[in-house]
Amino acid sequence: MSFTNLLVPQKSFLIQYLRGTGRELTSRQADSLYGIRNLRARMTELRQDGFNVRTQKNTVGTTNYAVSRRMINQ
Repeated sequence: MSFTNLLVPQKSFLIQYLRGTGRELTSRQADSLYGIRNLRARMTELRQDGFNVRTQKNTVGTTNYAVSRRMINQ
């Protein structure tokens, strides 16, 4: 059950929430807090749209995702 109902598309929310803020998000956090079930797919879509998506494994082995900026020449 999600904590927040998103009123904007998931990709738009993720861009606003992560881009240039230094925040990171795991799949579990995205699902439980925002109802985003497939974060990996949304991050792939952002990459295809030209955003620089960083992934990093944390100490538990879970992947953290961050969006730093739009890539140059796209």
